[in-house]
Amino acid sequence: MAVSCGAQAQASLPDAPEPQPDVTTVKGFPVSVLKDQKAIWTSPAHIRVKDLDWLVPLAAVTGLAIATDRDAMVHVVPIDAKLNKRSTDASNVLTGGMIGVPAALFGWGAFSNNPHAKETGLLAGEAVVDGLVVQQGMKLVFWRERPDVDNANGKFFQKSAGADGSFPSNHSVIAWSSAAVLADEYPSTLNRILIYSAATGVSLTRVVGQQHFPSDVLVGSATGWLIGHYVFKHHHKELVDQY
Repeated sequence: MAVSCGAQAQASLPDAPEPQPDVTTVKGFPVSVLKDQKAIWTSPAHIRVKDLDWLVPLAAVTGLAIATDRDAMVHVVPIDAKLNKRSTDASNVLTGGMIGVPAALFGWGAFSNNPHAKETGLLAGEAVVDGLVVQQGMKLVFWRERPDVDNANGKFFQKSAGADGSFPSNHSVIAWSSAAVLADEYPSTLNRILIYSAATGVSLTRVVGQQHFPSDVLVGSATGWLIGHYVFKHHHKELVDQY
């Protein structure tokens, strides 16, 4: 009898509420960024065995890229002032688009009362800000010279590189952090192809423009994608009304 009553009482209990995402709001934007930064910089302490499935290949490819960076910039990537400038200009335009699209979505979402568009713009903006902070921190750690210095030797830990070092690529971090959120918010195959093609274009043109080594854009792209995906996963909630 006691067991029966206990079972009935347990059955009558309401279901436990599912964990809710930490929704980002305009007012709470700075706090969300601070929380993101804490999670990002402490993430190495939370690496799991299954994370090695992608960390090991990424580390191996990055190491290979660093080892061949100079040969790529000297013998593969054309050293042509006109081509290099056009590529640099193209990377700037594409990166501007990866910033402008989220801004436009946020504005359109606010004007038309479209919470999904508004959330997309806000989260992409959050990912870009997170990416800017992270890449700047990495630049100040690695102090890598750019390809136009010392015959493209790409030396690390050179104080002369300063805050504008080569590793990782700032443009790539921005483009891929924005792209990851946009692709997660609008995940159709066509959208993903267009979004990630634009981000890839940013990374490639930074190399062809002789602004960065291949390893710079590889790490920048991976960093940006991981940040954007993290922001979406932890802050996404469609049709929120808390803005």
